[in-house]
Amino acid sequence: MDFIITRMAISPFTAFILIPTVIPFSKAALTTHYYHQTCPQAESIIYQTVRNASLYDPKVPARLLRMFFHDCFIRGCDASLLLDSTPGNKAEKDGPPNISVRSFYVIEDAKAKIEKACPHTVSCADVLAIAARDVVAMSQGPWWPVLKGRKDGRVSKANETINLPSPFSNATTLIQSFAKRGLNVKDLVTLSGGHTLGFSHCSSFSTRIHNSTDPTLNSEFAMNLKKKCPLQNKDRNAGEFLDSTSSKFDNDYYKRITMGEGVFGSDQALYGDDRTKGIVDSYAKDEKLFFK
Repeated sequence: MDFIITRMAISPFTAFILIPTVIPFSKAALTTHYYHQTCPQAESIIYQTVRNASLYDPKVPARLLRMFFHDCFIRGCDASLLLDSTPGNKAEKDGPPNISVRSFYVIEDAKAKIEKACPHTVSCADVLAIAARDVVAMSQGPWWPVLKGRKDGRVSKANETINLPSPFSNATTLIQSFAKRGLNVKDLVTLSGGHTLGFSHCSSFSTRIHNSTDPTLNSEFAMNLKKKCPLQNKDRNAGEFLDSTSSKFDNDYYKRITMGEGVFGSDQALYGDDRTKGIVDSYAKDEKLFFK
C-alpha cells in the first residue's frame, strides 16, 4: 500500500504534531471537526478520562505521551501499539522497547466510554492522539486542535520496534532514523523535548556512569546518578527524572542538556553535534519558541 506523510500546519505546537500521520492515498484528509456531527462529546469524554487517571496516578501523562510517540514512529499514528499479541503474531506491545510502556488502561477506558456514547465511530488512533494532546496541556504545556479521522491499524509486529530511537543512539543515527520518516533535524530536537515529562530506570543510562564515565556528562550530575544507580543496584525502581520539572511540560529538558545533564546518551548527543546544538540552545533560551 502506498502512503503519504501529512502534517498539521494549524497547530501552535510542533513537537507532537510533527509526528507523521500515515494514511493511504485513497483516504480523505484529516480534519479538526471530523466527529462534530457523529460524536461531538468525544473529546470531552477523553479529557475527563485522562484527567481522572492522571489525578489518581501522576505518572499517566508521561506514559501516554511516550505511548503516542512509540505508536506513531513505527507505522504512523494508527494505534497498532494497542493491539495484543496472538499465538501467530507477536505485536508491537511486546517488542523490547515497549515492554515498559504503561497505562494502556486509560486509552481502553476512554474508548469504552466513547463506544457507549457513539458506537463504532471514533478510532482508537484518534483517542490516543487526543489523549496525548490533553496530557501536554494538563502539564502546563500548549494546547492545539487535533486533526482527526485516523483509521486504526490492523498490522502490529514486535520486530518492527527495533526502529524506535534508542537512548544509546548518537546524533547521526537519530538524524537518519527521523529522516526515514520524513522528519528533519529540527523535528528531531523538538520531538525529543517530550522527555520533559517522565522518568528513566537505571538500565537506560547506567553504561554512561559505570566503568568509564561518559565525558559529556556533568561530573556532579554523574556522581548523583551513580548514587541513585550503583553498580550492584538491586532496586528495580531506581532511576532519574528526565528533567528537574518532570511533571511540567516546559523547556527545562533543553536547559539541562546545555549543562551536561541529559539523562540519556541520545539526549546529550543533541548538544554534541553542530547540526542539533544550535536548536537545543534556542529552545533552552526561549520556551515560547519550543512551543511554536
